[in-house]
Amino acid sequence: MYISDDIQLSQLLDMDNPFAVLEEVKCNFIYSYPIYDFAQVRLAFSDFIDLMDGKFPGYRGANTKFHDKKHTTDALLAISRLIDGYNIEHTKKLDVHLTKLSLVATIFHDAGYIQTSDDLVGTGAKYTTNHVSRSIKFIEKYYPQLNFTKKDFESMKKMIYCTELDLKTDELKFSSEEEKILGFMLGTSDLIGQMSARTYLEKLIHLHKEFKEANITGYDSEIDLLTKTIDFYNNTLVRLKKDLHNVQRFAIVHFQTRYKINKDLYQIAIERQINYLKKILETNPKQYKAKLKRIR
Repeated sequence: MYISDDIQLSQLLDMDNPFAVLEEVKCNFIYSYPIYDFAQVRLAFSDFIDLMDGKFPGYRGANTKFHDKKHTTDALLAISRLIDGYNIEHTKKLDVHLTKLSLVATIFHDAGYIQTSDDLVGTGAKYTTNHVSRSIKFIEKYYPQLNFTKKDFESMKKMIYCTELDLKTDELKFSSEEEKILGFMLGTSDLIGQMSARTYLEKLIHLHKEFKEANITGYDSEIDLLTKTIDFYNNTLVRLKKDLHNVQRFAIVHFQTRYKINKDLYQIAIERQINYLKKILETNPKQYKAKLKRIR
């Protein structure tokens, strides 16, 4: 497939359509693996949609506007691209079963934000500080529905821990090099998926509200959070390259091979967002809300 070099990441497919995203994830999967191996991923995705829409037994549905359905599908698409890039570059492809586990772990990596049916106080944002452990507990109850094993759960658990920003990845004891790579890919995709999203800056206003409900200090106002996003970006660059071993490098391999674009569209999109944010903060920070009402 040839696509113009000036294409933007958000123009490759309809990112607002979760089923269009799943179809693209499937395409990236079957470049390397039999299509029948995708069945468990598809089932997990269907259950994820039900969970987010309040149709999964025992749960209320998603009510956080930053950590929403699209945040997860952005991460899911990103990890599928990193996996594809790795498999293009290596003669020995990543193990198909571990790959499935990584995709399912990505699908439910933020399930901890979903409240149970009897939890009627506030929103899922109140679980911001412990959402990772809650996500793992959800998967621990859920994994038998996919005919996964306890060992499989332990793998997904370590992969999801890679999204915990305060956790040093060298503290995790992976059972194999491939499990570690896929865990680092999930941690990477969680970051580049959200920061490259077309509406990332606009959604930071919702993130501030989530932090406020969770009693997270250090962000006195919306503009304060926007200002500190520059430092977050700089810290993220270090985490991506050091703690997560620069597995983002496989994105460009994917874009080169599948789209004939010799660029990492994720990094380009992220830098565009940060540069626009810097422009807002440098020119007229008091008008930040007006500046963030961009045409999608």
